[in-house]
Amino acid sequence: MKILAVDTALGACSAALLEDDRVLARRYEAMERGHAEALAPMVQAVMEDAGVGFSNLDRLGVTVGPGTFTGQRVGLAFMRGLRLALGKPLLGVTSLAAMAEQARAEAGLSAAAAIHDARRDEVYLEIVGESAPPDARLETFETARARLEGGAMDIVLAGTAAGRMASALRVGGKAVELSGIVAPDSVWVARLAALLVPTGDVPRPLYLRAPDAKLPSGRS
Repeated sequence: MKILAVDTALGACSAALLEDDRVLARRYEAMERGHAEALAPMVQAVMEDAGVGFSNLDRLGVTVGPGTFTGQRVGLAFMRGLRLALGKPLLGVTSLAAMAEQARAEAGLSAAAAIHDARRDEVYLEIVGESAPPDARLETFETARARLEGGAMDIVLAGTAAGRMASALRVGGKAVELSGIVAPDSVWVARLAALLVPTGDVPRPLYLRAPDAKLPSGRS
């Protein structure tokens, strides 16, 4: 199965083409803005690097968030358009799951967590490899620390708040490893999307925090 996946949700823009679990081509560039301009040329370059035509793809993958408002919508809009043009299934995965699964595989541990700074002393958190199913959520830093501290397994951390969290957990005596992963890699978006069962539903952006902007009083 050939799967093309992209990510624009956080601090990078990336695209990858996999055949089963083999990486045929990959592009990754750290960036805080400019995803909309970078994505289409990056996808074209990946397809050319692999020597694969778009018609030969079997499915598509994309991160749905959490992420920046503009960033996560760039990838979704692009891949929704490709889905319509190609008639191929599009599967969405969270940006946190992609980071956590990469960290878990690289560390060789059974559990991992992605902790991304959401400001206001809050974090986006998703834990993979424990008994409960993965669940992306917005929590205060201390609530997230308590959840991770109570886990029975050794764990590796990824994300922009991972360093701060690792320090806090080690003070409490929790054994943790710290990865250098701070943004999703589309290789892992593709690997996770390949495990999902297509339903025909179109992935939607995942917003864990209500928008700050509010309509004037009396308008809905």
